[in-house]
Amino acid sequence: MTTDEALQKEESLRVRASELEDSKRKIYYARLNKLLKDPDTYAVLNWIFLAGLHHFYLRNYLRGSINLFVFIIGLILLFNSYFLYGSIVIGVILVAELYELFFSQSIVLEYNNKVSEQILLELDDSIPIQH
Repeated sequence: MTTDEALQKEESLRVRASELEDSKRKIYYARLNKLLKDPDTYAVLNWIFLAGLHHFYLRNYLRGSINLFVFIIGLILLFNSYFLYGSIVIGVILVAELYELFFSQSIVLEYNNKVSEQILLELDDSIPIQH
């Protein structure tokens, strides 16, 4: 999904939320505020050298665990006479994670849109969500 599409969807979700009755809208915003994620925090976690933390932040536990496991393998190789192999493993992880770093705003926007849509569907499935 492009950033423009994600922004349009975000606006559509806001309109849908405003159409909720007052009691449901209050519940919606209370739940949404607890679950929204910050793109800057995501980017900072990506910059931290412990690879994988940003995946945990967006509740992608499997990918975060795999990333962390491979990173630890790289560190073990790095400090056990396999410096070249360890450097390659860690380098590959860091290069692969550049996408998440450069597109953190749109990744978190899509995540927040999914959370918002899920809450709306739980509160009032009679309101169609426009895509």
